[in-house]
Order: sequence, then C-alpha cells, then structure tokens
Amino acid sequence: MFTGKLKEIIVVEGKNDTAAVRRAVSADTLETGGDAVDETVLAAIKQAQDRRGVIIMTDPDGAGERIRRIISQRVEGCKHAFLTREEATGKDGIGVEHASPEAIRRALSEVRCGTESEGNDEVTWGEYLDAGLAGGVRARRLRELMGRYLGIGYANARQFFRRIQMFRITRSEFRQALIQAEKEEQGGTTTHHRPNP
Repeated sequence: MFTGKLKEIIVVEGKNDTAAVRRAVSADTLETGGDAVDETVLAAIKQAQDRRGVIIMTDPDGAGERIRRIISQRVEGCKHAFLTREEATGKDGIGVEHASPEAIRRALSEVRCGTESEGNDEVTWGEYLDAGLAGGVRARRLRELMGRYLGIGYANARQFFRRIQMFRITRSEFRQALIQAEKEEQGGTTTHHRPNP
C-alpha cells in the first residue's frame, strides 16, 4: 500500500503514537505533546504544512478532536486521517498508540482534505436531522457507522455535521453512507470502503 517514505508529516499527540505510526509506515511525525497545543507547536505544524504537507492523526476522543480543531483553525489545508474508536482502543484506553499497523495504514489510505464547503451539493442541516443523526436513540450509532464508512471518524452531532461540510461530503456520498449504516445497524455486513461521489 505504502512504499517509500510518506511525503507529508503526520501530526500525533505523543511519543507512543509516533512509535505506532512508524511500525505501520515510513514517516516523519510532529508531536503536540498532549492537548495543550501551544504557539511553538502550531508554528512548527505551519512550517511543516508549507514545506511538505501535514496529515493530522489524533486520538478518536474528545481531547483528540479538540487538538484537530485547534490545528485546523490555525493551519490551512491540513489533511486528516481518522481511526475508529474500535481500532484505537487498548487495555489502557483509547489512542493512536493502540492501533494496529493495518488500521493506521487504512486510515492513511483514506485521508481527507479539510476545506471550506462551497457549492450546491452540500448536505443541509435539515437533511442531516431528517437522517436521524442528531438527537434520538440511534443518532450516535449512525454517526459512528457513517463516520467509518465516509472515512471522517466519529464526532458529536454538531461536529459531525461540520465534518460533512468541511470534507465536502456530497449528497450522493451522504445518502450512500446512510444506507450502508442502516444496513449495518440491522445486522448487515461491515465495510470500510468509501462511496463514490
């Protein structure tokens, strides 16, 4: 899947995450040192983005989401790789460090670019609510399944909608992912493949 060294620098949270990434691929990493992302770290990430490009791969939890959001707001054009909570869960908690090399390679093969949404094919908040992704008993599970299918990870209701906008998920992709998630929820097969836009 990956041959040679990755061009982009992968942003992770700590040393154990770096070790996990390096077991999976040949890549350079930048560590945020936890969720207190300071100006020095942001400056280093900006320089890395300008020179080689950056892929953000943070833990699939609240702190990881906060780090991803801070970096995305301050450094334009970052790419994003997402691990599922299942892939990143170990006996000591949730983190990139617990993911298998295969899971890390899968996440890196499904990288998304974060950009501002524009155009007429974006999913509206009304369509999002109609799909049952906010409120209700099934919302969390549907977001987990759709996040895996679309390659954008899990997030709470508002953050997940923002990701759909940020990654320019088309209505077609959204509908296909929703159908797949509903099938999985009813006991169908699990897949990691993204729908075609």
